[in-house]
Amino acid sequence: MDAARRPPPRPGGTGHGPGPLPRFLTEMYGLAPVNDNNVNDSCEPGSPPPRTRQRASERALELDCLRGVLAPALLAAAERRSRQAGIGADQVLIRWGMIDEAAYLARLSSHLGIPYAPHLAIARDDSPLSDSQLPYAAQHGLIHFRSNGRLLLAVAPRGFAARRLCAHITAGSAFATQLRLVPNARFDDLLIAAAYRPLAEQAADGLGRRTPEMSAGPFATPRPPWRHRLSQARRAGMLAAALCLLPDFAGDIWAVLLALWFLGFAALRLGGTAMPAPPVPRPPRTSDRDLPVYTVVAALYREAASVGSLLAAIDALDYPREKLQVILAVEPDDLETRAAIARLGAPHVRMPHVEVLVSPPVGPQTKPKALNWALPFVRGRFMAVYDAEDRPDPAQLRDALAAFRHFGASTACVQASLAIDNASDSWLSCMFGAEYAGQFDAFLPGLARLGMPLPLGGSSNHFRTGILREIGGWDAYNVTEDADLGFRLARFGYRTVTIASHTGEEAPVRFGAWLRQRSRWMKGWMQTWSVHMRSPRRLWRESGLRGVLSLNLLVGGNVLTALACPFLFVQFAAYLASSMFAEAPVGFLAGPLAPLHVVAIASGYVSTAVVGVIGLRRQGRLRQGWILLLTPLYWLCLSLAAWRALIQLFREPYRWEKTEHGIGTRATPDADRAGTRTPAQQAAQR
Repeated sequence: MDAARRPPPRPGGTGHGPGPLPRFLTEMYGLAPVNDNNVNDSCEPGSPPPRTRQRASERALELDCLRGVLAPALLAAAERRSRQAGIGADQVLIRWGMIDEAAYLARLSSHLGIPYAPHLAIARDDSPLSDSQLPYAAQHGLIHFRSNGRLLLAVAPRGFAARRLCAHITAGSAFATQLRLVPNARFDDLLIAAAYRPLAEQAADGLGRRTPEMSAGPFATPRPPWRHRLSQARRAGMLAAALCLLPDFAGDIWAVLLALWFLGFAALRLGGTAMPAPPVPRPPRTSDRDLPVYTVVAALYREAASVGSLLAAIDALDYPREKLQVILAVEPDDLETRAAIARLGAPHVRMPHVEVLVSPPVGPQTKPKALNWALPFVRGRFMAVYDAEDRPDPAQLRDALAAFRHFGASTACVQASLAIDNASDSWLSCMFGAEYAGQFDAFLPGLARLGMPLPLGGSSNHFRTGILREIGGWDAYNVTEDADLGFRLARFGYRTVTIASHTGEEAPVRFGAWLRQRSRWMKGWMQTWSVHMRSPRRLWRESGLRGVLSLNLLVGGNVLTALACPFLFVQFAAYLASSMFAEAPVGFLAGPLAPLHVVAIASGYVSTAVVGVIGLRRQGRLRQGWILLLTPLYWLCLSLAAWRALIQLFREPYRWEKTEHGIGTRATPDADRAGTRTPAQQAAQR
């Protein structure tokens, strides 16, 4: 999309992309650039700033405070790893658990004469930064504050910041007394304490306040939400009544419209599947020194049984731990998951690269709100979103970076393939596996090649963090925030691509769990369709014909097909019964438009079978293709979920029905080994 079609920036900032910090803060001794937190850095993967290479070759001054305390061989190994990874040697020791961050900062404080403030608290009025600048301070690990009439600077050293401090500050200097060393975990806590309400409101309502027309929340109209929903229902009822009051051909009008919609939906699925995904050439392996900081975020709720396996899977990723940040966003009432994380040794003991953030009890209790809460604290230029049950391929982060590099700066999101690894548990999980195989290994790759907006999967999404902040993050009120985000990225002029790297997922085994999950999906697709179709003309202007077709045929087609399925079955049964027991058959299959309806219904089954078989074959699971014979039964289940979702849309539009995990039979990483990899083991993996 060209820049002319991109929605203009809204007044008052760019969502989670706050205004820049004052120059005196960001330029002071170059601390901010060397803290490796400038997510708006324009460098592509594999092309770090030249200063990084220069710093990596400097002597590790940050280790001087540890000489005589730790073994010389250990310090020498940390310095070598620092040069290899392009990060401070202090971060090497901390990330691999060789020294606690608090202990290191205490030694550095004594060495440089900089006061160490592990319990620092900053009142909101003590900071000269605006609310929009505080998240930016979180990304840099720097914040100015007033204390006893003096302007001081709190520093949470990251990247090469400790080395820069050692190079510029001598013990007892005046500037050293103006600094306060703060552990990174404490730094985020003090920012949250200082600006809890603004950050919480931004997480819940940031998108709705900035661009109310792009949120499913109660922002687009000054009327109460119930009156807005009543108005929508009244318009739909008037349209239905008008058609019903027409002469005898009113039913034919409905039938023809549905048939044409079904045909378009099936044609798009078959056409997308027929388009092979563009191959992403695998470049030479990027050295750890040239890799950017990458952040992995997972929003968890009642996942005590799954969080250990998730952390073990993340620990198995082929990415230097020194440049990997992991954020677990949990809910305030989920004490079980928080206790399970603590038992695993996160974040301080075995996994210092793991951070736990507690989502605020403001606004809806949804996954997108939890992700928005984590977004200001993301330090990586790139970030990935995973679910509790995910088992990503070890090379997935590197594969995503290769795709970002190959497809260019306009690529905002890379969607990895999702594969069900408990398909043998029940017929539902087996059908779910065939559905996912067709969606992620056959259909979406072709759709991406056609340049059409993609309804993202809710997991294994990789983003350019700066772009995600630019467009306002996730919609906290949309219960399928992934599908909505895919279309919003397209409307802002950005592209989504797919990669073949797989992430193992767990499908619901029990019908009740499946129904709750699919009802939430259907409700979210209804929200997504209604949000982006509020102004069809604007949608056309911003995303073009491809965006309009993708939204209406994919999102709208999925919902409409599911809602109409019972009526199609009733009509088919009536036709069969009347053919056998009446003088003349009845129903739309008996009229002059019967060929059109037969083709439309058949196209739905054919497209489902073809897409599923191709996806299963690409996953090497073609032997499970027999499950597609149960498609009619599965469609009836989808219809039940759709009608349940439609009722919820009016009664509980923002209710998030959690999917249960840990029920399926699947091979999982050893949770007890999460965080136990040594530097030698990681080197062996590479």
